[in-house]
Order: sequence, then structure tokens, then C-alpha cells
Amino acid sequence: MKTYNYAYTQAPMLYLYGDKTDSPDKKKVKRVRAVSVVLALAAVLLTLGCFAMFVAGFPGANVMFYMALTASLLLCTYLALWNLCHSKKCARIATALRECFLIFLAVCIAGFVVLQGLIMSGSQYDGATADVIVVLGAGIYGEIPSRILTSRLDAAIEYQKMHGDVMIVVSGGQGKGESITEAEAMSRYLVRRGVNESSILKEESSTNTRENLAFSLALMAEHGLEPEETSVSVVTNEFHLYRAKRVAARLGVDAGGIPAKTPGQTSRVIYQCREAVAVLFDFFTGLRS
Repeated sequence: MKTYNYAYTQAPMLYLYGDKTDSPDKKKVKRVRAVSVVLALAAVLLTLGCFAMFVAGFPGANVMFYMALTASLLLCTYLALWNLCHSKKCARIATALRECFLIFLAVCIAGFVVLQGLIMSGSQYDGATADVIVVLGAGIYGEIPSRILTSRLDAAIEYQKMHGDVMIVVSGGQGKGESITEAEAMSRYLVRRGVNESSILKEESSTNTRENLAFSLALMAEHGLEPEETSVSVVTNEFHLYRAKRVAARLGVDAGGIPAKTPGQTSRVIYQCREAVAVLFDFFTGLRS
């Protein structure tokens, strides 16, 4: 009687349909690995999409790209470590690395929450009455102020209407893609909306928040408005106000804060996340100075 090798005859079926005798653990590992591949591809595609928007010049796309890139790197790192944990050769070291990675991630999340608390704590109007308000630049398109910058200028106009004769210092140099300085564009915007040109001082050399305030204070001194003897308030968006006041304090000025409402909820979330990184960077640079 002729006999057959069962394992041999089943080999083609196993190749086509897989081993149906896999244990539940092995099936779970296969499912999670498949999901991890899908998630990693989705993260990469999202990052590429944000990069394309960044290259195309969409407002705020640079922030979205960096956030997507960071999230993708963290996700892909975790997925790689998770899969290595199920490898016989390096399971032990991969497990240790995954635990360290999770601890690192937890510390980062906790730090982010603390930074957001600090940012939000300084985002309200403090009620200070100012003789001079400094409006910080925030980018222009050609000669047109961005929506973020427009919100700051509108807040300055409203403050001057409520408090009478207040000097306005508009601060911002000329950046890439800008036809004129930000200060000039800001001044034109204020004048078109009824602000007396004689009450506007233009600081046209700064490129960041620290320079905005340092150069504006120097300009005030040139016009007889000594910062030590003049009450000063900074006009900027809520998410930026905490850091701006900290910078002013390091420059020796106890400045008040006038928050401008950030247009668009999505924009506020994006800039609020970016600001946490900026506050952290500013903290360490402040230690060195």
C-alpha cells in the first residue's frame, strides 16, 4: 500500500495560506506588525504632505511640518523597538530600550504640559496702564500684514482708543519675501485706521523677539522715553505673551502685556505647540547669557 508524506503534500498550502496552527500569540504579533506598518506609512505620508505645503508657502505649514516630522520619528522609533522585542536575537536589549524610550516620552509629555501651563498663565491682560506699547512683528506678505500681525495691530488700536494718547512702537525688520520692513507695513496699517502718524515710532532692524524688544527700548531712549521712567506694555498674541514679558524682564523692563486674539482655532493650537519649544529654547539661552 502506497503511503504519502503529509507534511510534504501540505507544503504548497502552507506557502499560499500560511500556517493555520499559529498560536494566538503569534497571530497577535502578526496583526500588530501589520498595524505598525500601516501607521508608519500614514505618518510618513502625513509628513510628506506637510512638507509639500511648507514648500508651497502655506501659512503655518512650517510649524505643521516640524510637528508631523517629530511625531513620525517618535512613532516609527517606538514601532521599530516594539517589533524588535519579539525577535529572539535582540529581544532583551530591545525591551530595555523600549522602556527607556517610554520613560523619555513620558518626561517630554510632562514637560510639554508644564510649559503649556506657563504659557497660558501669562496669556491674559494684566490690567497695566502704559505710556508706550510695543507691537511685535509677525511677518507680512509683500506689503500686507499677516493675519497674526493684523490681530496685534487691531489690539494696539483698541488699546489706544481706550487709554487716549499712547505712543505705539511698531517693531520688525524686512524678511525674505517681504517688500518693505514689517514696521513700515504696520505703520501704514495703523495710519489707514485712524492712528495719528506722530504717535508711531518705527523700529525696522529686528529679526526676533529679543531684538524686537531690545531695539524698541533703544529707540524709545533716543526719543526721550527712558524705559526705566516709562511704563511699557507689549502687544502680541496670547501664546507669545509669556515669553515676550520674560524677554523684557531680562532686558531690565517690567513690561505689561496686552494679548491679541489669535485668528483661527487651528492656528492657535499650532502656534501654542511651537511656542512650548521656543520657551524651552529661550530658557536655556537665557541661562548662558
